[in-house]
Amino acid sequence: MIKDKAILKRARRERIKKRIRKKIRGTMERPRLCVYKSNRYIYAQAVDDVNGVTIASASSLEKDLKDPTKKNNKNIEIARKVGQRIAERLLQKNIKKVVFDRSGYPYHGRVKALAEGAREKGLEF
Repeated sequence: MIKDKAILKRARRERIKKRIRKKIRGTMERPRLCVYKSNRYIYAQAVDDVNGVTIASASSLEKDLKDPTKKNNKNIEIARKVGQRIAERLLQKNIKKVVFDRSGYPYHGRVKALAEGAREKGLEF
């Protein structure tokens, strides 16, 4: 029963993801800011869909994002830092506007924190 529920949840997210991807496309001037999250980490990358190239990426796996003095680094804080990091990397490449792709995840919690962190540093979407 539990296995079936997990399969259904994953299939639902894939359907939503396909519905979103039909509507958005990234270009070199305005790349797609794609988010992926696992239970433990969160990843963001800016993709140029026309050329099939990743322009910039950031993830919570980067060593300098976590504070070594804290035992428990809260996921929402880390997600906000990942958003700020991807924004910094895109601004260095003179890209200020992106299309946000939440990849079927609800715009809530870590996904929302990542988006707000990117907006704080000056990205527009």
